[in-house]
Amino acid sequence: MDSIDKAIIDQLTRNGRLTNLELADRVGLSPSPCLRRVRNLENSGVITGYHAAVSATAVGRGFQVLLHVEMAAQDKKTIEAFEAEIREIDEAVECRRMFGHPDYLIWIAVPDLEGYEALYMSKLTALPGVARTHSQFTMSTVKSRPHPRW
Repeated sequence: MDSIDKAIIDQLTRNGRLTNLELADRVGLSPSPCLRRVRNLENSGVITGYHAAVSATAVGRGFQVLLHVEMAAQDKKTIEAFEAEIREIDEAVECRRMFGHPDYLIWIAVPDLEGYEALYMSKLTALPGVARTHSQFTMSTVKSRPHPRW
């Protein structure tokens, strides 16, 4: 990946709706080579998709919680069952299996505290293999960027 590829990624990260002509102009290429590079970045898995940035509050998901999960069991069957169930919980917007403690970090997005309590009591406490959880509530978002800038 050279500096032009990095510039393409940077521009598309800032605005995924740029036309090829606009993108080519911003990175200093003519349209055909720019499109070839974008297609190569897509085909090689560097660019994995294009997404809209959506206001969590506007869609009723403004209350965000970081849930730390420690597992009671670490066997393959339990881990697979836990991960399969967490994938089905729509309010769990991101889940990462970690090295060390906690075993999982899960970002939950719900309308409010009452919504989180209902989700916690109905689904999160029933996840397989969970020993302990710890919830952290977002006070304010100081910085948020979905992907690193190159």
